[in-house]
Amino acid sequence: MKYFIIISLMALLMIGCGSSKKVTRLDEKSVTDLSGKWNDTDARLVAEEMISDVLSRPWITNFAAEHGAKPVVTVGTIRNKSNEHIDTETFTTDFERELINSGQVKFVASPGQRDEVRSERMDQQENSSRETMKRLREETGADYLLMGSIKTIVDQEGGARVVFYQTDLELINIESNEKAWIGTKKIKKGISKDKTKW
Repeated sequence: MKYFIIISLMALLMIGCGSSKKVTRLDEKSVTDLSGKWNDTDARLVAEEMISDVLSRPWITNFAAEHGAKPVVTVGTIRNKSNEHIDTETFTTDFERELINSGQVKFVASPGQRDEVRSERMDQQENSSRETMKRLREETGADYLLMGSIKTIVDQEGGARVVFYQTDLELINIESNEKAWIGTKKIKKGISKDKTKW
């Protein structure tokens, strides 16, 4: 009986000391730097600055004047060369959306997406009616390939750390290999801790 009372009291104590979870909805544009690592705010800042810059440069009007059409762009590899896990799609999707919505540029599917679309098109050759199946060899070829990288430099001493992020994006003319635009966005964060070890 004595042991039963002790075990019951311990169980009640553990339940009473348990942590409770609270979820708070935040404004999607609010700055939330909890860890000091790359986050949604950094991705948004990179996308906003790069989009504004690429749309203000002469490559678009130069292409339209020479070809009488809007340039067609596709997204290539955006390499994460940083020391953190960064999902580069968070800002390349923003980049695509804003360029398409500007009405100045057309986008075609990325290499991974094209494979899936081509598979569907091949399936239609066997399984769809002649009236509805999509023809082979009718894809729109891209004029430009968007490529780039994210890199970091970390400097730390004791409980202080500074992380420098640099995102570089380039638009490369697929036919000539000429670089039509280069954009760079830099972000620097200072992080401090009471402890001396990271």
